[in-house]
Amino acid sequence: MSRAPALLLFAWLLLLVLAPPPVAGADGPYVAVGQLRGTINPAAASYVDRALGRAEADGAALFVLQLDTPGGLDSSMRQIVQRILASRVPVVVYVAPPGARAASAGVYIAYSANLAAMAPNTNIGSATPVAMSESGEAKLSDEMRSKMTNDAVAYLKSLAATRGRNATWGEDAVRQAINAPANEALELGVVNYVAEDLPDLLRQLDGAQLPGAQGQGSLRPSSLPVQRLDMQPLEGLLHALADPTIAYLLLSVGTLALMVELYHPGAIFPGVTGALCLLLAFYGLGTLPVNLAGVLFIVLGVALFALDVVTPTHGVLTVGGILSFLLGSAVLINAPDGAPYLAIAWQAIALVTLFFVLFFGFLLGTVVRIQSRRSVNGRDALIGQRAQVRSPLNPSGLVFAQGELWSATTDGEAIPAGEWVEVEGVNGLRLRVGRAAVISAPAVETAEPAAGA
Repeated sequence: MSRAPALLLFAWLLLLVLAPPPVAGADGPYVAVGQLRGTINPAAASYVDRALGRAEADGAALFVLQLDTPGGLDSSMRQIVQRILASRVPVVVYVAPPGARAASAGVYIAYSANLAAMAPNTNIGSATPVAMSESGEAKLSDEMRSKMTNDAVAYLKSLAATRGRNATWGEDAVRQAINAPANEALELGVVNYVAEDLPDLLRQLDGAQLPGAQGQGSLRPSSLPVQRLDMQPLEGLLHALADPTIAYLLLSVGTLALMVELYHPGAIFPGVTGALCLLLAFYGLGTLPVNLAGVLFIVLGVALFALDVVTPTHGVLTVGGILSFLLGSAVLINAPDGAPYLAIAWQAIALVTLFFVLFFGFLLGTVVRIQSRRSVNGRDALIGQRAQVRSPLNPSGLVFAQGELWSATTDGEAIPAGEWVEVEGVNGLRLRVGRAAVISAPAVETAEPAAGA
């Protein structure tokens, strides 16, 4: 298959995979269920907006958002909160499944819902805001940190007042980063229900009165059909890209693919793959607190690897490249204390570094082997070859080498026609030869060239 049809087929398959699946419209009231797992980022905010819009357009009676998040961006969190507050469909945030959490930004999202619920063995809390800079967690003055904290407290207390939640606990979650498990959160009035699973939650919601701006309408969701409004493939991809480890792996794979394209121009596929991986990596890194110094260290490491292939230094540049790449990988993402979800997995750093070492080590070994071989092409290939004297060398004459007649000269005594000599050097179009060692003569070539050289 030629390259153009292959690339078109690849693009068609990619579109087929990422295309949103068809969703059948509901015939009547139903319960829409969405799921938000992972960090809160622009892709998560876009998903919640789309899912709620779909629920409103289809006449859903209730929207349940299953939440499991370690936190995320303040701007994306506020977009989600604003969308939930403006929703025409009652919203229930359900921290699930067991083992899930609603930390940091998740606390605000849970407080913004009409009703909140938690599964057993889940927790909620740690809503202290953190400011980031290019060098990591920003060192703020007491006044600035106080402003940020008071702003977050006021925001959470306003949500608590609107939805009838425990404002005092919410303030402590911001100022002291406290947490509460499911049963304790229920006792404190942080959430309204503790439910084993979704069907249990819907049964408990029967007859519930909606507080706040939605009025005092009574819910009866247990008898309604359930329709899932999960992330579409493209939304899931963009959301996953915000994972530091995934973004780091894409950055590494993209860099390696482009290096392969540079070493094998015209391969096309490595170049296209590398460009796509780098673009996806840049999108993901754009949602993360990236350290510019880490990027520069990684670039320097790759450059040192490449230079050692072009100008071998017996591994000196490779060692420098390994150290630079490791250091850049370690500081690429500024993960503040209490936010390990923003750190790159050390296993990924070790695996990628090892792969880079093996890749460039293979290239370096190949270059060294090629450079150590004797040339088999061109005039240099004649050196060391045997030739037969056709006209006496005294000191110049003609010899027959590799199917051609060559002008030749010798520095020693005259050599008569018919004897064998060995090529010692090439001077332009003239060979410098010397008498060959006495061995069994090879078969005499009888084919004469059309013209001498």
